[in-house]
Amino acid sequence: MDDAEEDLCDGGGEGSPSTSGGSSYRLFGRQTTVHQMMGGGRAADVILWKRRHVSFGIIIVATVAWLLFERSGVSLLSICSDVLLILVVLLFIRANYAASKNKQPQTLPELVLSEEMVNNAAASFRVKINYALLVAHDITLGKDFRLFFKVVICLWLLSAIGSVLSFFTLAYIGTILSITIPALYNRYQDHIDRFAGLIHQQMSHHYKIVDENVISRIPRSLSKDKES
Repeated sequence: MDDAEEDLCDGGGEGSPSTSGGSSYRLFGRQTTVHQMMGGGRAADVILWKRRHVSFGIIIVATVAWLLFERSGVSLLSICSDVLLILVVLLFIRANYAASKNKQPQTLPELVLSEEMVNNAAASFRVKINYALLVAHDITLGKDFRLFFKVVICLWLLSAIGSVLSFFTLAYIGTILSITIPALYNRYQDHIDRFAGLIHQQMSHHYKIVDENVISRIPRSLSKDKES
């Protein structure tokens, strides 16, 4: 396990992005290291397995949670209620035990949301909601048929995936991928970038052909065609 974890942690993530193999293509167009692209700080350390015990603990907790939800058939509401019940009871017993022994109970950290944090989150959420409403408005009025076609395809794919996998399975897969893929990319980024560059060239070539022969012929607005 230690050797596998070292393979995940080590690599070219700390150095500046190289251009080995004569290719300047970088996945997601990144210009910084993987650690900086992940935001730096403790979260990036966990995702890139620089805090091995925490990263491994997340996988263990996610696996146990997935088994509880998927295999036991227990609902999310029941498990959350049971966990909160046990936590409240333990804290209550701990506080009263300390009082009976004339001991000062250990103070718990106060969880307070600052006004700045709430305002920033609300502002970011408002921008995304307004953009989604604008897209929905254009689709509803038939202003952009291409956008309507792409949205229908995406929703159909999500529906097909959802019919095969449950929400908890998708959440578990997403958690495992988010804790392993960035670390693997950090380890083998030069090889992955080179391979992704070749795929990107091929996909761009095929997309250009499809765009010229299919997408460009789809009218952006059906109403304009009817009026003409």
